[in-house]
Amino acid sequence: MMSNLFSIFDTSTSLMFNFNWFSSISNIILLPLMFWFFPSKMFFFFNMINMIMFNELKSILLNKFNILNSIFFLSMFFMILINNMMGLFPYIFTSSSHMIFSLSISLSMWLSLMIFMMLNNMNFMFSHMIPQSTPNILMPFMVLIETTSNIIRPSTLTIRLTANMIAGHLLLTLLSETAINPNLIISYLIILIQIMLLILEFSVSIIQSYVFTILSTLYLKETN
Repeated sequence: MMSNLFSIFDTSTSLMFNFNWFSSISNIILLPLMFWFFPSKMFFFFNMINMIMFNELKSILLNKFNILNSIFFLSMFFMILINNMMGLFPYIFTSSSHMIFSLSISLSMWLSLMIFMMLNNMNFMFSHMIPQSTPNILMPFMVLIETTSNIIRPSTLTIRLTANMIAGHLLLTLLSETAINPNLIISYLIILIQIMLLILEFSVSIIQSYVFTILSTLYLKETN
């Protein structure tokens, strides 16, 4: 019995160790490609997703596209995707539902882009804050607005991923608490709703990892 509704997001399994975080690195056992003599169906599935995302990144970045950028963003996409899907299995901790997971990714990436722009082309960085043909009287306000929107980028990426993963899991937890009902019809109806929500959560896991990666790619596109 849960003492708190949010206890499903508790990282502590004991007083000394937090074994729940091992779910973030244990997902590598799902992709033992080197142990297959012939490519498996899972390999073809991930290879298809890989090629789709590769072409997507190439179409967005255009002249800024290179193999190093694609490796970084594809790795980030698959890491978030697998962690999101791992949380759909029973008794597996959802690491992407914590801000420390997504904030460590978004903040480090945002800081690296900011430092890169400051060191290489600071004039372009500040001129980008004022759109073309902006009236002189609105320039101070545009700088303030663009600076604020630039600063909150890592937090918006973090909150978007975390909130979407928490919302679905909380809804499934609430329905599971009411599934124990003496009326069999109501219990079967709740189970059916849970199955539909689980399918929805599967699609949300893919969409959120895609949105996180694409937005990060668009932030890179603004650098010069």
